[in-house]
Amino acid sequence: MVEPPGPYDAVDSLVGLAATLRSTGVQVSTDRVHAAVAALAQLDPLRRADVYWAGRLTLCGTPDDLARYDTAFAAYFGDRPGAVVRRQRLTTRQLQLVAEPGDPGSGSDGEGEAAPMVAAASTVEQLRHRDVTTMDAAEKEHLRRLLAALRLPGERRATRRLRPSLRGQVDGGRTLRAWLAAGGEPAQLRHRAPSTRPRRVVLLVDVSGSMEGYAEALLRFAHAASRRGGAHAAPSRGAADPTEVFALGTRLTRITREMALRDPDAAMAAVATALVDAGGGTRLGELLKQFLDAWGQRGTARGAVVVLLSDGWERGDATLLGEQVARLHRLAHRVVWSNPRKAAPGYAPLAAGMAAALPHVDDFVEGHSLAALEHLAAVVRGAAAGEGGATSRSTAGRSPAGRRGAPGVRGPAGPSGKEPARA
Repeated sequence: MVEPPGPYDAVDSLVGLAATLRSTGVQVSTDRVHAAVAALAQLDPLRRADVYWAGRLTLCGTPDDLARYDTAFAAYFGDRPGAVVRRQRLTTRQLQLVAEPGDPGSGSDGEGEAAPMVAAASTVEQLRHRDVTTMDAAEKEHLRRLLAALRLPGERRATRRLRPSLRGQVDGGRTLRAWLAAGGEPAQLRHRAPSTRPRRVVLLVDVSGSMEGYAEALLRFAHAASRRGGAHAAPSRGAADPTEVFALGTRLTRITREMALRDPDAAMAAVATALVDAGGGTRLGELLKQFLDAWGQRGTARGAVVVLLSDGWERGDATLLGEQVARLHRLAHRVVWSNPRKAAPGYAPLAAGMAAALPHVDDFVEGHSLAALEHLAAVVRGAAAGEGGATSRSTAGRSPAGRRGAPGVRGPAGPSGKEPARA
């Protein structure tokens, strides 16, 4: 007699399926994974057809994704070839959805399974909004899995390269060739428009002692951001610039190379080796000046979306920090500051460093939870600036004509539309 298979974790299976889909080029966002979990919570996770349709209706965004989904689904839930990694099951402390064969309440028509599944899904949602420092070891492990699914595509900008389009300026060459192919008969006009590509994203992560409770989560967020060219990769003409990651401790450390490792745990181990100054004090103003002198002024920050992940505690001169953030603001397309302390009740940016830097920040957002980091990703791609906990300063003191986001405009101020910073 063949023993029935052991219990499987429905949430973890969907996360593994989403990771497999990303390896085939399907753009599976974290929101789509949550939608798939919510859809499966209303169905029977023991029925292959229910799992199939729950994933197909939520994880696929274009008709081209359907064929890739069928292939990935068959590989992940079928024979599981060596290229598909079997993910470990979550523990009961990780708020899983577990379905055990032979359970009397596991039928698709029963009501016994619906309540626990909905409760588990709601608990996962609560975990998304929980402060990282209040999680236990099991919840942090679940958080690491969800952070690995995040992506951070930069805000798209127009380029000088033109591509065929349904609207835009008339493409004389293509129109003429279409007329000649039709024997001289008038044919439909062909158009072209500027192509777009994501802006470079630069992450400056504070790893000082005051950020000890948040540093690991923010570094894992940075690792997911550095892989933005995977699931969101565009054709070669629109490929994204590499994401640059720097750590701010007692000194400035560039950890872009360590973040290039695909495995999050291996990347964190490499970063731990490189960061010999983690957990100490930090002088944000001096380190930001060092970054601008060595990297930002030479092109890394020009026209980029620069994200500072820090609580703003400055042990050095707060005036210097304000000057350097202002200098960064003149170079970058947008400056986003993510402060984990912002979510605390009654928070006000009274710290000297934070108060000096805030006037030169375009978006001031939270960074204490998974939901806050998901919102940060939306702010970086330009989809949620000034919403959901973000304080937007991107239009303060500027006329509409001087807004930096004007596509394709390159004046004397340089590619970002700002005056170049003075050394």
